Amino acid sequence: MKRILLMVIRNLIFVPYWWIKLCWYAAHTDDYPEEKKYTFLRHVDEHAIEGGNIHIDVHGQENIPKENGFMFFPNHQGLFDVLAIIKACPVPFSVVAKKEVGDIPFLKQVFACMKAFIIDREDLKQSMQVIVNVIREVKAGRNYLIFPEGTRSKNGNHPGPFKGGSFKTATKTKCPIVPVALIDSFKAFDTGSTERITVQVHILPPMYYEEYKDMHTTELAEEVKRRIEKVIEENIRK
Repeated sequence: MKRILLMVIRNLIFVPYWWIKLCWYAAHTDDYPEEKKYTFLRHVDEHAIEGGNIHIDVHGQENIPKENGFMFFPNHQGLFDVLAIIKACPVPFSVVAKKEVGDIPFLKQVFACMKAFIIDREDLKQSMQVIVNVIREVKAGRNYLIFPEGTRSKNGNHPGPFKGGSFKTATKTKCPIVPVALIDSFKAFDTGSTERITVQVHILPPMYYEEYKDMHTTELAEEVKRRIEKVIEENIRK
């Protein structure tokens, strides 16, 4: 990926230090406060994004709930998505990532620092345990991100179907659901270009339990997708 190489080259003087510190945090994640690790991740993320010739256009940061214990549900465009949302969100959060992504160097260490849960979609028992773990963590006041499509869209700014099962963790914890609309995130790593791009991150107003308590998870998935698609359509650059 040309853009990843650009990120590394433009930050070459810092990369060895960042890598050592990242690996240390990943191996000793319980020894450091979440805020300290997240501040470091945002620092590295910001420099990597700048080095990669990317501008993050953030909207709706004021919609992030003031109290912890909420969940982000963004559309999924590619490997850059989480990095874009880290840049947009000053509040620590973790992720539920699929097994295949959890083995990619750098992302593996980032996810370890975030104490992310890696899910194996082919292992039903393990997947159910991840759901139980996320429910426990959200109830304890940690914030999480789940991609309700389950896999990245192959159609750029056109999201795929949102899976109702992705919302079980939210309905079980009665937590705020925060839809996030990503626009042009796929262009960061999937186009082979290093030209300057703008990735839009729109953090939508949260849905609180009183609003969705009577919805079935499939209805909830459709509503969150509808809100995200509406924002994408209103802001996409043709």
